[in-house]
Order: sequence, then structure tokens, then C-alpha cells
Amino acid sequence: MSGTKPHILIAGGGIGGMCAAAALLQRGFEVDIFEQADELREIGAGIQISPNGNRALDSVGAYETLRQLSCKAERKEVRLWNSGKTWKLFDLGPVAIERYGYPYLTVYRPDLLKSVTDAVMRLDPKALHLNSKCASFVEKDGKVHLTLENGKTVTGDALIGCDGVNSMVRRCTANDSPPQFPGMMIWRGVIPLKALPERMQISMAVNYIGPNGHVVHYPLRDGEIMNLAATREKPEWDAPGGWMAEGAKKQCHEDYEGWHEDVHILIDAAPKLIKWAYLVRKPLQRYAYGRAALLGDSCHPTLPFLAQGAVIALEDGVVLARCFEKYSDVEEALTAYERARLERGNRMVAGSNDMVPRFHNPAYRDPVKADEYIDREWSGEAIAARYEWLFTYNCDTAPI
Repeated sequence: MSGTKPHILIAGGGIGGMCAAAALLQRGFEVDIFEQADELREIGAGIQISPNGNRALDSVGAYETLRQLSCKAERKEVRLWNSGKTWKLFDLGPVAIERYGYPYLTVYRPDLLKSVTDAVMRLDPKALHLNSKCASFVEKDGKVHLTLENGKTVTGDALIGCDGVNSMVRRCTANDSPPQFPGMMIWRGVIPLKALPERMQISMAVNYIGPNGHVVHYPLRDGEIMNLAATREKPEWDAPGGWMAEGAKKQCHEDYEGWHEDVHILIDAAPKLIKWAYLVRKPLQRYAYGRAALLGDSCHPTLPFLAQGAVIALEDGVVLARCFEKYSDVEEALTAYERARLERGNRMVAGSNDMVPRFHNPAYRDPVKADEYIDREWSGEAIAARYEWLFTYNCDTAPI
């Protein structure tokens, strides 16, 4: 360390926080990450990493590790909820590499977190502090003073809030309304591939789209396991003890009564099902506040209908580090980060919201109307308009 570069404090050791830390450490910044958990862990579930996300992972030295643990899905397709009638969306794998420079991977979330954490640990094994929940912070005398729940205070030059949808840093800066339940929840399960019929052991991402819900499944861990993610519209969250709870298969089957046989085969094959409440917040018009800034779900939590939530957080981390490298003044660097990321983050959230009626539409009850709607809204031209601007983004060269 030169001693002249800012000392960056990061609240939260999730995917976005660890990517930001790795990108900053690469550039010679002193970084301390404060994570409330006693160990870094992610719920065992799948996640899709599009080419723009893999470009960010490569930038911080995590891509090759993750690529070897991931599954290279051949394509994406949509199927009608009850009949299973199929429409191809787009090719993945080699086609994506040729077009975007990186593949589209389906990934086990714990493997993604481990890949970015390993990148941090290679650069500075002392950067991560566990059992360190961030409670509050103040700016004083050109410094940020971060207070942990245990009473300890840490001082740095900047604070990056990577502390999720219930962000403390957001509460202390934006001071806006708390997260809201949007009337949708998701069932998650991870299924041994061998527990499924051979015809379902396929290397592709499948979306069953229906009147008031949708079901996604795709392989993970080089085809060892199948990820199940089943979204359902619900007027109220029915597990008041928290936003996540173990669920009963009987209830999951009832939620998808009348859906294709394969949906119920997936539900039966899952060793365990966890139900989650989606949480959303209103878009912000600022990501930077003096010497503090927000990153990932703390500033743009999103419905997962474009499969970009974690990917955008990875981009945030690389661009943030580039801004600190370019601008020596902390507030100028964070303002540049906001300028570079605000429109893209909010556009991604809006785009995800716009996808809800495409995944959940009453037209899907009628086969004729379903065909007309899908031919129009899931056509190649429509898909390109929704995804091309996402996939072609380069976090290493985007203007800052």
C-alpha cells in the first residue's frame, strides 16, 4: 500500500461486496469488509450469470474458478404452463461467446460467492471481518466512522453499502421507505439430477410461463443438480415469522395445480423446498452521499425476471474500483460511480418489472391467445430489445 490511497470500508460480504473488494484490492486500495455472519455462506440455490456478469468476474480474477464449477447451458426456452408447448428463446454457450465474448452460465450461488471471496483472500486474507454487523455510521473531519453492533468503531475514508435490500447504509443516507412485499413469492429447491426422469436431465434453462406464476429450472454444478425456482403471485406473505421459511410440498403442488406434469415431478424430486418473499424498493435518484455510496441490492433491489440482480452488482463493483482509481478525491470518485451506474441500475429494475406480465399473463389460459402473445412478446426481436443492451455492456471500458 502506498499510504496515499483511500481506505475503503465495505458493509456486507455478499457477492457485490466481495467483487468490489477484489476490484479495489487489485488496484492497491486498503479495504476492510464487515460481514455480520459468522461465516460466508449463500443459500443453496441457482443463479444465472450472463456474459456481462462473467466479464466482471474475469476482471477480478474469479471467472475461471467459477466456470469450472458451473454448467454451460445450451439454450433458453419458454414453455406454456399447462401444455408444455415450447418456444426457443436464444442460444447460450458457444453462440454467446462468439457474440459477447463470454458464455451464459448457470451457477450454484455458494460457488459464485466462493469464487469472488477466494479472489479477495488471494489479495488480502485479512480484509474480511466476520461477526461484524454494521450498526451505524457518521461522517466527521473528512472521515467515515463506522460503528459495529458490538460497539467497536472503525474509521476509513469511504463506506460502501453492500448490505442488501434492508441496507443500514441506505437507511442512514437515502432515508426512504422500507422494502415492500410486491405480491409475489418464490419456491426454491435444488434437486439431484439423477432423481429426475432421463428426459428431464437436459442442459438448458427452461421457463414455464403461466397466468399468475412461472417456473424456472436449469442444471448446476456441471449437470450434477437441477435448480428449481417457482414464482407465484400471492396477495399476502403467509410466513409472518420472516421473509424465508421451509415450505411444504403439498402447498407447492397446490400453488401449481393444473400445471404441466414436469412441474410436479420437479416439486416431488426436491429434497427440501424453501419459500421466499420477494422484496422491492422504490428506485433511487442517488447512489452516492458524500463519502458513502450504495452498491448492489442496497441501491437497486430487483425482481429476478431479467436474471440480472447479482450480475449488475458485479458490474457495480468493478466500475466503483475504476472510479476510485481515476479520481483521487473520494467524493468525486463516488459521484462518478453514481453517474456511471444510476441510469443502468434503474433501467434494469424497470425492465425486470416490465417482464412480470410477460411471465404471468391471463392470455396464457387460452391456447390461441397464448400463441399470439408469445409470438409477439417472446420473438427474437423482442428478446434482443430486452437483453442486448445488458449483455453487451463492458464494465472495464464503460465511460466513468
